Amino acid sequence: MAKTKTKAAPPAATGRHELDSNLVKALSHPLRMRILSRLNETVASPNELAREFDESLPLLSYHVRILRDLGCIELVRTTPRRGAIEHHYRALTRPALDEQDWAQLPKSVRQDVSNTVLARVFEDVRKAVTTESFDSRTDHHLSFTPLVLDEQGWTELNRRMVELLDWAMEQQAESAGRLQDGESGGAEVLARLAMISYPAPRAEAEAEAKESAKPRRRTKR
Repeated sequence: MAKTKTKAAPPAATGRHELDSNLVKALSHPLRMRILSRLNETVASPNELAREFDESLPLLSYHVRILRDLGCIELVRTTPRRGAIEHHYRALTRPALDEQDWAQLPKSVRQDVSNTVLARVFEDVRKAVTTESFDSRTDHHLSFTPLVLDEQGWTELNRRMVELLDWAMEQQAESAGRLQDGESGGAEVLARLAMISYPAPRAEAEAEAKESAKPRRRTKR
């Protein structure tokens, strides 16, 4: 499930967690989510994003205006371009929701968010493999691990993943400081961290569990 570093609104008197309606509106359209994700990584203009996403400039500009009006992005600078003014934006919030927010979203919106994130992950991995950067280092991590957990185990797994994400963001901030001060001892590493935990299809999960439970014959050496 996607996570966020933004602060949620305080609970109402009834104790119900208040959903950030502006963020929900931002995430309710796949293109807006892509824009917000990209502006979390860099400062860019609608024209630059339109070329990167292969979308029309009017459509891109329309969704950028919505994100600006929702308070999700802000104008950083303007640049004269051929008699016009190009506006460059950056994100003010990360394009994700915490667990309580996520639970309140309609299933259709949750599916749209998941599809957008997964499509971005798969495309980025594809590019890394195609350009041969994926295996350019020997100290990267790649694993696929089927698990059989109870509710407590599932909850703990996701809690630990959130902790890892928080730690990774802290490492990015600390790395930026070391790089700026020339104390990193090397060049910057352009890394990606993709984490996914999801309920497996029932039939396949049961088959995997039976296979893993079979006794293994030890081979003689």
